Amino acid sequence: MNVIEREMVNVLVRLRETAGVVAVKAEFEAEGTRTDELLRLKEIATIAGVGLALKVGGCEAIRDLFEARQFGSSFVIAPMIETAYALKKFEGAIRTVFSDGDYGETKFLFNIETFTGLSNLPEMVELLSKGDGSISGIVFGRVDFTGSLGWDRDAVNSPKVMDRVREASNLTSDAGLEFVVGGGVSADSIDVLREVRTIRLSRFETRKVVFDGASIEMPAISAGLMDAVRFELLWLKNKRHYYAQIVDEDERRIHMLQERWDIRGV
Repeated sequence: MNVIEREMVNVLVRLRETAGVVAVKAEFEAEGTRTDELLRLKEIATIAGVGLALKVGGCEAIRDLFEARQFGSSFVIAPMIETAYALKKFEGAIRTVFSDGDYGETKFLFNIETFTGLSNLPEMVELLSKGDGSISGIVFGRVDFTGSLGWDRDAVNSPKVMDRVREASNLTSDAGLEFVVGGGVSADSIDVLREVRTIRLSRFETRKVVFDGASIEMPAISAGLMDAVRFELLWLKNKRHYYAQIVDEDERRIHMLQERWDIRGV
């Protein structure tokens, strides 16, 4: 473990102790997280005493689900679920990978991140009420939701978006499902997230850090959200350093061989 990774552990420990952080997050979907990166993040999370949330590549991303199981993910999220049929596909994929029915401590959720998905949410909630209980709830992705309507990213905390978030929160609350808010979460989101919590807020998440819903009421939550920014910044710097080493490790050998090749006049 290098210096940056040790600092990442320290930030996570502080977040766990003072701001209710329960997991770090990786994405096979939008981020394209590589296996070696996931291994580093998992080790950092384990040392810090928090879980791992993993967004897989789609509703039938079987290979991603196998990796989620192998790495002991605490939360697995399927992106861009817009219909009950896609949700059935996700349930089927879970049964394929966890054929023994042993989910361990893993919770499965799906993303609502388009207007179409939100429109079909009542039907999906109804499907879950008749399902096998493998799927625990939904994640409302506010940035993609605003994008699906052609709105600017800055609208994530606006009344018109939060009306939709409250609508989804009410549906999940009535059905006894978990409700998670993501997308553009920052210190500017504290007041609106506290409002959502009066209905249901199981967790909320930044790009790399997942907070317990109750932590939105903690005095240190504003500082905690800034620490989440710090953690992501450290993660990106560590990732850049890692791949820079890979790029540089053969540079001298390439230069030497190129000179030999050039001397031959080819």
